[in-house]
Amino acid sequence: MRKEILISLSFLFCFISHAQTQQNATLTLKDIYKANQYEQNSFGPVRWMKDNKGYSTLETNTEVGGKDIIRYEAKSGARSVVVSASLLVPDGENEPITIADYEWSDENDKLLIFTNTRKVWRYHTRGDYWVLDLKTKKLSQMGKSVPEATLMFAKFSPDATKVAYVSELNIFVEGVKNQEVNQITTDGGDNIINGTFDWVYEEELSCRDGFRWSPDGQHIAYWQSDTKAVGSFYLINNVDSIYSKPIPLPYPKVGTELSAVKVGVVSVAGGETKWFDIPGDPQNNYLARMDFIPNSDEVMVQQLNRRQNSNTIWIGDTKTMSLNNILTETDDAFLDVHDDIRWLENEQYFTWSSERDGWFHLFKVSRDGKTVSPITKGEFDVVNINCIDTKGGYVYYIASPDNFTQRYLYRSPIDGKGEAERITPTAQSGQSSYQISSDAKWGIQVFQNATTPPKYSLVSLPKHKEIRVLEDNQALKKKYETLNLSAKEFVKVDIGDEVLDAWMIKPKEFDASKKYPLLFFVYGEPAGATVQDNWGGGSLWDQYMAQQGYVVMSVDNRGTKTPRGNAWRKSIYGQIGILASEDQSKAATKILKTYDFLDADRVGIWGWSGGGQMTLNCMFRYPEIYTSGLAVSFVSDQRLYDATYQERYMGLLEDNAKGYHDGSPINFAQNLEGNLMIIHGTADDNVHYQSFEMLVNKLIEHNKLFDMMSYPMRTHGINERENTSYHLRETMEKFWKENLPSGAK
Repeated sequence: MRKEILISLSFLFCFISHAQTQQNATLTLKDIYKANQYEQNSFGPVRWMKDNKGYSTLETNTEVGGKDIIRYEAKSGARSVVVSASLLVPDGENEPITIADYEWSDENDKLLIFTNTRKVWRYHTRGDYWVLDLKTKKLSQMGKSVPEATLMFAKFSPDATKVAYVSELNIFVEGVKNQEVNQITTDGGDNIINGTFDWVYEEELSCRDGFRWSPDGQHIAYWQSDTKAVGSFYLINNVDSIYSKPIPLPYPKVGTELSAVKVGVVSVAGGETKWFDIPGDPQNNYLARMDFIPNSDEVMVQQLNRRQNSNTIWIGDTKTMSLNNILTETDDAFLDVHDDIRWLENEQYFTWSSERDGWFHLFKVSRDGKTVSPITKGEFDVVNINCIDTKGGYVYYIASPDNFTQRYLYRSPIDGKGEAERITPTAQSGQSSYQISSDAKWGIQVFQNATTPPKYSLVSLPKHKEIRVLEDNQALKKKYETLNLSAKEFVKVDIGDEVLDAWMIKPKEFDASKKYPLLFFVYGEPAGATVQDNWGGGSLWDQYMAQQGYVVMSVDNRGTKTPRGNAWRKSIYGQIGILASEDQSKAATKILKTYDFLDADRVGIWGWSGGGQMTLNCMFRYPEIYTSGLAVSFVSDQRLYDATYQERYMGLLEDNAKGYHDGSPINFAQNLEGNLMIIHGTADDNVHYQSFEMLVNKLIEHNKLFDMMSYPMRTHGINERENTSYHLRETMEKFWKENLPSGAK
């Protein structure tokens, strides 16, 4: 009995000690960036099955390893193994292939599996592909005649008898059963790119997969890029050999030559490619989108002019190669390319996204382009289209008319006669995204907000009844709660001619009667926004800095990617870095006047990429406000950045030389007064290390003292190679502790 009591007391002591440890958990950089203690779980990838009654996902096979593909019935939750990992073991091997991604054939009887992947710039788009025939259980590797892990964008023909793919810049077609390979382009290599794209098309136009099957499976339409006239920027590898290795990168900078891009059509049996003769200089226009119109021999091509303020829509006949311009969209500033085209009513109409009424909405357009009528309407932006349910007569989309930091599911009648109807329950305050079945009866919702990590749920639509929770990340939430972190408070900042969204995180044991240093996190460019009511990884860096004794804030200036209408987004046209830094300075001034607990003598600002550029502009233009700044992976001179992005928002250099000068922080480096640290990766293919070195040179010229750190052979995210992320964050913390003293006064 005594022994049992001692064991019980020992167990109780261990439990209490564990509980105290949990209650006293401390957020550390090592746990965040080295031990990865706060990683969140996801669910999927998910594919809705063709019958819309169930979905497939991946689950670990504990017996043979690898992943099984599991089908779940949406209504009942019944589970069945569609593809066991045991079927994915190649002949002569002991382990199943790893599934990086997969695609069902239209009949769900064949599976195309992507594996052994390699990164091409940002994404893993190169690797190997295998086909599993579910009827015969035969597993076949595609592309055995080409080098390993060189296949890109493989996809079934409409009848799933063939697979087409790109390898080493040429397009191949291979039979699924006989595995006969037909190379249908042969000129790829050096400066010719077939079926995929150059760096700038991928980065700025989201173009990666560069070919399309015709609806009858007899032809392939594809993009070809000629990079001959594009200047090469050289990255230098100084760390992997005793001799440096130059890495050439065709990269069109502002005002320089672009790739010459064209669209052609070739038979899957091979032969000569027929090319569309699209009007305009191919080096001064972008062919941003191309796809076949269903049940036809026609393709729709979107052609952006170089200024990106005109989008010309062509219908091209692949039999006659004739072209017809059915629609031209224009804007006084710039246009974004959108992917919301869905053909309706036997392909006599299509859906089209536009800001023509001052807000981003979906329209219904006749095939000849002569009639354009609104589907969604109102003084709000459609953030993205989730599902166009032609049978049910509704389009489902994400919007947030009342709170620009949040996102909800809405629907509107396709005929344009009804009002927007919110589907996401009002109790779910935050941001929701959805993967919806094509019949719009089911959706996998991902709900999150600033205090709730992503929760994946199956819901029935349109009533939005939660059927079951797929992943709730409760373990992460509990771990997060033991840190007793300060809440992220969302506030408004009135700068006079605009009210901006912002958030604030206060230190632990905050005392409003004392003064704290203020640290701004900034982005400020049109490509993104920082003030969002989402999980955002728990904002762990911001929370960590708040724990060190800083009030951390972020403000979204005009022009950031928020659903506030055309006027908001286009306000920065021609003045990137100018209006935004002015907004940031006004916001900082107003914030310092509003909150007595902030120390105006200790104001810091930092940002990454566009936020790094914004940091420099704020430091150099408003040195009386910001005492310290840290800029990571920044653009110092806008002429050094890629033409497609910079010209979209600034216009052409020949038309706006003053704007380019005044928006580039390097031209104001002589005004530096406070403490500055700059950080860059030497292998940054996006914002080149050149930008860093040119600013260093300019600061030296003006005898300005500063701190700097280079990360050899790290790219734009500075996260490659061992210990990099942890080292970077410790370097950043050291700078702040030394140059912006923390804690209350």
